[in-house]
Amino acid sequence: QVHLVESGGNSVQAGGSLRLSCAASGYNGSRYCMGWFRQAPGEEREGVAVIDSTGATSYTDSVKGRFTISQDNDKAKNTVYLQMNSLKPEDTAMYYCAAELGWVGCKLYRSDFGYWGQGTQVTVSS
Repeated sequence: QVHLVESGGNSVQAGGSLRLSCAASGYNGSRYCMGWFRQAPGEEREGVAVIDSTGATSYTDSVKGRFTISQDNDKAKNTVYLQMNSLKPEDTAMYYCAAELGWVGCKLYRSDFGYWGQGTQVTVSS
């Protein structure tokens, strides 16, 4: 059973930075996708950034150049990060970590992921 735990959410002012972490446990395979999604009140959950076990990444257009997804070099730690810079009020949302196992090349589609964390809140004030 894969278990995902997010941390790092907080309240910041516009222009600030945050780093989210997602610790994954329960899987030791060599092929996987992990990603960050976000959901604002009244909105659909949208893909923000994904990374797979080859290191390939993909970002939604609104965060390109501001957010960076990365994974721990020690793969045994199974931790994925989302570095968020130049935050904007429209980045305010609950951020969820997601994972899918056994394949690579995943995209920013919610349906590509079968495992989800509980979320961490990011609030950006103007």
